Amino acid sequence: MADTIFAKILAGEIPADFVHQDELCVAFQDIAPQAPVHILVIPRKPLTSLHVAAQEDGELLGHMLRICSKVAGSAGLAEDGYRVVTNIGEDGGQAVEHLHFHVLGGRSLTWPPG
Repeated sequence: MADTIFAKILAGEIPADFVHQDELCVAFQDIAPQAPVHILVIPRKPLTSLHVAAQEDGELLGHMLRICSKVAGSAGLAEDGYRVVTNIGEDGGQAVEHLHFHVLGGRSLTWPPG
């Protein structure tokens, strides 16, 4: 996983527009936004997806979801709503093998998504 774009962002090799950084995770603007607001929240720990997360990752996952809520609020999405998504595996649409949550909003989102 060391060669993923997210690992390179975490290592400072690729710049990102960070909206949050702490010891467990970071959040930054997606470079190919699918909505007016599209923020990615990724862990510093190298997990490939939610599917491989272990019981001991529960605190990290909870923290990441709280950060999703925090960055959504900071982006002005709390009142009208937003979506938090993680893709798992090829059929799930996962493009980068590093766990990440998409925070999407700023417009009405359709359902089903794909």
